[in-house]
Order: sequence, then C-alpha cells, then structure tokens
Amino acid sequence: MNLMGYVITAASFIIAAIVLTKKLGEKYAWINRKIIHFSIVPAILFYYTGNIPREIFASAAFLFGAFQLWPHLSRREFSWYQIKHNYGEVLFAFSASAIPLILPRNYATALLLAMAVSDGVTGVIRHFYFQRHGFDVKLKKHWTGSLGYLITAGAIAFLFLDAGLTGKIAWAGILMLAEYQPYLDDNLAVPLVGSVLFLLY
Repeated sequence: MNLMGYVITAASFIIAAIVLTKKLGEKYAWINRKIIHFSIVPAILFYYTGNIPREIFASAAFLFGAFQLWPHLSRREFSWYQIKHNYGEVLFAFSASAIPLILPRNYATALLLAMAVSDGVTGVIRHFYFQRHGFDVKLKKHWTGSLGYLITAGAIAFLFLDAGLTGKIAWAGILMLAEYQPYLDDNLAVPLVGSVLFLLY
C-alpha cells in the first residue's frame, strides 16, 4: 500500500467514527467524543511505522482541528459530539498536530496513544458510571476513569517507552494526574506535561 492508501485508510476510520457517532446522537455526546478519539489510533500507528510521515500526520491533525473549531466560532456545533464552550476536541487535534513535530517518533507515539486511548477509556468508564447512577455525565471526573487511564497508559508505556519499570509507571501516573486535574483542559494538560516529561526520558 502506498502513502495515499495509508492516508485514506486512516482518514476512513475517523470519518466512519463521525458518521457512527452522529447516528448515536446528542444523548451520547460525551462518549461520542471518545469514540472519535479512538478512531485516530490507526493514523498514529501508521505514523509510528513510518507509513505516514510526521509532516502529513501533523498537517492532517491541524486541518481536523480547524474543521472542528469553525462550528464553535459560528455557534453551530456538531451537537452529537461537540459541547458549547468546551473546545476539548479542538485542543486534542491541535496538540496531536504539534507532538510529532517536536518529539521523537517512539515517544510521540506513546503520548499520542495516551491521548487517544487512555483518555477515551477514561471517558467511557466515567460515562457509564455516572449514567448508571443517574447523574449528568458531562464534564465530570471520577477515580474509576482515572484507574482506567492509569492501566492503559501503563500498557502504552511498556510497549513504547524506553525506560525502566519505575519510569514507565511514573509516566503513566503523572499523565493520569494531568488528565484528572480541574484547572486546565486535559487535551492541553496531558500533551504539555507529557512533553515536559520527555526531558526525563
């Protein structure tokens, strides 16, 4: 498969996720966001294997961020996954655009996967926890989701980070705390903290 084939395949997962989440509807807006997070995993893996160059990955992520920013600016959000006054999905895309340009491939892959998979798992767990207890799911965090984040980020660290056992566990734990903290959107906090942590790895 040539470069165009890899790009089309990666894009098709994202497009399919958007179509699927639109069918699920606004009721599942919070979980729909996470499904779209998951959908970029093929693109990340194609970047990791060198099938999609970092410049193309970064450019595509930036364009996707701009595409998602416009509905916010025009106050015509895609209601099935965008939430008014919450720019998390935009920050996610812009952060994903910057990471491959400033970090080495293995480390960038680990951080991108933590943003896509660990954050996605966290959101799914929290969604069903709060839904089961009859609470509003939006913008709530809970330790059950953070535990899911820690486990998945730990698995990612073991696969992609060139560090000792303690360093991998610490990396996953610190990113979990960055995701959980309430002061800065986690789609910005995690890539920022993860980029600083690179200095230690």
